[in-house]
Amino acid sequence: MVSRRWWNALREAWRTELWPVPSLCVAVAVAMGVALPRLDGRIDDTLPGAMTAYLFSGGPEAARTVLSAVAGSLITVTSLTFSLTVVTLQLASSQYSPRLLRTFTHDRFVHLSLGVLLGTFTYALTVLRTVRASLSEQAAFVPQISVTVAYLLALVSVLTLVVFLAHLSGQIRVEWILRRVHADTTTTMRRVLTEPAGTTTPPPAPDHAVPLCAGRSGFLTWIDEQALLAATVDAAAVVCVDRLPGDSLIAGTPIAHAWSADGAAELSADHRDALTACLHQSVQTGFERTAAQDVAFGLRQLVDVVIKALSPGINDPTTAVHGLGHIAALMCDLAGRDLGPRLLCDEAGQVRVVLRRPDFATLLDLAVAQPCRYGAQEPAVLSRLLVMLREIGWITDDPAQRDAVRTQLDRLTRTIEHHDVDLHDGERLRDEAQRVRYTLAGRWTGTA
Repeated sequence: MVSRRWWNALREAWRTELWPVPSLCVAVAVAMGVALPRLDGRIDDTLPGAMTAYLFSGGPEAARTVLSAVAGSLITVTSLTFSLTVVTLQLASSQYSPRLLRTFTHDRFVHLSLGVLLGTFTYALTVLRTVRASLSEQAAFVPQISVTVAYLLALVSVLTLVVFLAHLSGQIRVEWILRRVHADTTTTMRRVLTEPAGTTTPPPAPDHAVPLCAGRSGFLTWIDEQALLAATVDAAAVVCVDRLPGDSLIAGTPIAHAWSADGAAELSADHRDALTACLHQSVQTGFERTAAQDVAFGLRQLVDVVIKALSPGINDPTTAVHGLGHIAALMCDLAGRDLGPRLLCDEAGQVRVVLRRPDFATLLDLAVAQPCRYGAQEPAVLSRLLVMLREIGWITDDPAQRDAVRTQLDRLTRTIEHHDVDLHDGERLRDEAQRVRYTLAGRWTGTA
C-alpha cells in the first residue's frame, strides 16, 4: 500500500512538476557523453571515407571550440527559457487565477523543451572532457562522432527554442487556457464518473457507526479505492467516506464512518483500528487541489477566471462570458452523468465502501453563485448565465436537476430585480428568464 501511494505521488510529479523530464534528459545526456567517446575510440580508425566525410574533421582545438560554444550558448538559452516560463506563470497567477499554475506546469512541451536544452548543454560539457591534444606521453584524441552529435543537438536546440517561443505566445492566451482546463476536466469526468445512473442505493449508516479520523492535514487528492475495499472485507465492515476530493482535511478530525456489515453488532476496537490505519494509508493529501479524482476542480478554475475577469482591476466581461461558455458545456456534460455516491462492492455484491461525490445542485451552485454575485452589474454576464440555465434545462430530464436549475433561476431573477440596470437590458434579461421557464416546460422555441 505504501509503495502504491509513493507510485501515485511519483506519477503525479511526473505529470505536473517541471523537474522530472529535464532531470531524465540530463541523465541520458551524461550517459551519451560517456558512451559515445568510447565508441569513437574503438571505431574512428575503421570508418569508411564515405562516412567520415560527414563527420567533424577538425583537430583538438577546433573540437574544444565547438563544444565550448555549444555549452556556453545553451546555458544562456536555457536561462532565457526558464525566465520566460516563470514570467508566464506569474502572468497566469495574477491575470487569471493561481489555481491555473498547475495547468501550465504540466504542459509536456515545456518539459521537453527544457530537457532538450539542458541535455544538449550537459552532453557538450561531458564530451569536452574527453578531447585530448597531442603530448609526448599521449596521442591526440578527437571524438568525431561525439562532436558531430553535439553539433546536431545544437541545431535541434535552436529549432526547439523557436517552437517554444511560438508555443509560449499561444499558451498565455486566455482562449488556450480555458480550452485546456475544459479538456482536463472532461478527462477527469470520463475517468471518475463511469457508473450507469442509479445502479445501487447506498446503505444508511446506523446510529452505532464509529467515526474514522484523518491522519494528515491537507487537500484530499486521491483515495486508493481497492486498498480500502480490501480492508473493509477483512474487517467485515462498511465504510462511508464523508469528505469529497478537493476538501481540506484536518488531522484528527472525522472524515469517514464505519459499521459492521451485518448492521447489528458494533464494530470491534481491533477492526476500527485496522480500518483507521488503512484509511490513513489510502487517503492521500497534498498542499493543493488536483484533478486526479476532483470533478469540481476544473469548474473551480474556470469560475476563478470568470470572477477575476469581472474584478475592477481587470474589468474584462468578454473573458467572463467566454469562460461561462466553457462552464455551460461542462455542466451539460455533467447533467448526463451519475453524480451519486460511488459504491464499491465485494465479490458477493454487498456494498462495502461508499465514496461521496458532489451532487448536481452543488456543482451548479459553484458555476452560478459567484459569477452572479460579481457580475450583477454586467448584463452580458447575467444574460450568459440565463442562457446556461436554459441549455442545462434542455439537456437534463432529471427532476432533481431541473429543481436545481429553477433554484438558480430564482436567484438570478432576484439579482436582476434588485440591481439597477438599463431599461432595455432589464426587459431583455426578464425575457431570457422567461425563456428558461419555457425550456423547463419542454418548449425551446417558446417566446416570452
